[in-house]
Amino acid sequence: MLNNKPASSRKHINAVLQALLVTFLWSTSWILIKIGLKASLPAVTFAGLRYSLAFVCLIPFVLTNPTHRNTIRGFSRATWSHLTILGLVFYTLTQGAQFVSLAYLPAATLTLLLSFSPIIVALSSGMMNNESPSIYQWGGIIVSVLGAAIYFLPLGILSSQIFGLVIALVGVLANSGSSLLGRQINYQSGLPAIVITTVSMGIGGFVLLVVGASSQGFGQLNLIQWLIIAWLAVVNTAVAFTLWNRTLQTLTAFESNIINNTMLPQIAILAWLFLGEPLSSRQIIGIILVGVGTLIVQIWRHSPFTAVSVVVKLK
Repeated sequence: MLNNKPASSRKHINAVLQALLVTFLWSTSWILIKIGLKASLPAVTFAGLRYSLAFVCLIPFVLTNPTHRNTIRGFSRATWSHLTILGLVFYTLTQGAQFVSLAYLPAATLTLLLSFSPIIVALSSGMMNNESPSIYQWGGIIVSVLGAAIYFLPLGILSSQIFGLVIALVGVLANSGSSLLGRQINYQSGLPAIVITTVSMGIGGFVLLVVGASSQGFGQLNLIQWLIIAWLAVVNTAVAFTLWNRTLQTLTAFESNIINNTMLPQIAILAWLFLGEPLSSRQIIGIILVGVGTLIVQIWRHSPFTAVSVVVKLK
């Protein structure tokens, strides 16, 4: 028993470090996307290329595994329908909306809005289970709303940003809906996570690409833009999702939620350093309060109301 403790401790530390690395990679996605958008990459086509290429990277791991191949062959019509809906909501709608809104909004503003997704998911899950939020969860909601008010008030929204805010709110709702749908499919279908991710990503990414190509075209992609797309698809999506799923085998939901919440300040700092998007002291306080409130909502809950780890955003 004594000999197993150091090994277990090292395994846990490695999992924490890997999870932190993944959140850093996901945070850099926002910076790379903003750089691509500033270089006139069409937003919807950009998103479609990223997730279609990520699907191409993941599909060999599914097709070369006999168990996964047999699983897909055995899909019922209902399973195909559920995965198609998940792909359309999570990738086509959610990611498409986030890419478009990033073209109009600062990265910190969008990530703050998306941080309300866990709150919406927690409240929706509680209503579906006929459970009222606990007093701690209501406290977390109040703290988050207060933080958002501090961040946005007094209203200094430019007219050019209003469209971005509307699209961002659509993305937040779609993000929350896809989280509930994804959790239901993962719990009830018994399908391997990589099969669910790959199939839904392939469907949603392909639709994104078709919609973007037909409505916006491909623009004029140079080498730098192709490198950004390839890095986002291979490293920040295929590799990062694989690493994150591996850490979930060791970390508790509590630990995963805390580590995932570090993306909010990470994105704000990276946007300030690389995009020149400064934050006032008031906005920094608002971001901190939203992060704390969101974490409280996810951690403090009634039993059997489980913590919701919403790791969607832009990854």
